[in-house]
Amino acid sequence: MISTPAEESRFWELIEQAWERLGAEPNQLRSGLVDRDSDDEAYAVDEYLDGFLDQLRELSQDLSAQELTVLDRVLERKLYDIDRADIQQVTDGSDDGFLYCRGFIVAMGRDFYDAVMADPAVAVLDGECEAMCYLFANLHNDHFGVFPDTGSGISRESASNHAGWA
Repeated sequence: MISTPAEESRFWELIEQAWERLGAEPNQLRSGLVDRDSDDEAYAVDEYLDGFLDQLRELSQDLSAQELTVLDRVLERKLYDIDRADIQQVTDGSDDGFLYCRGFIVAMGRDFYDAVMADPAVAVLDGECEAMCYLFANLHNDHFGVFPDTGSGISRESASNHAGWA
């Protein structure tokens, strides 16, 4: 099962809304990631990740089981699509570590995600956001007592996208 453009758009809009709630400084840091001079600049955004995740959880708090499942399916696909050896070479990390690096890439929003997809050199060495990787699945479990079945047939685990590791 593939996500629709509307579902993907909603996913990215929620990410942007969560960042916007944190104010101008974190958004400037985040938007500067694509054109940064060094990874040191990227690590400055780390102090805002917990606040971002809190805001994203708050924005998603009242969503239905179906809505959370859809968001988890979009997230799963985004993590899968950047499960590539060329991106892992830049971010480093073991299997779990690379998953968390991909969580960071998604958490930074669509512009950063698209930039990394196009040019893996844009990715951040050891930039991690573990909680992003299963955020919507965990919310679904917390609210409805079960993890969602996305129906996608894919895995978000590292090296599961065989095309990305050919």
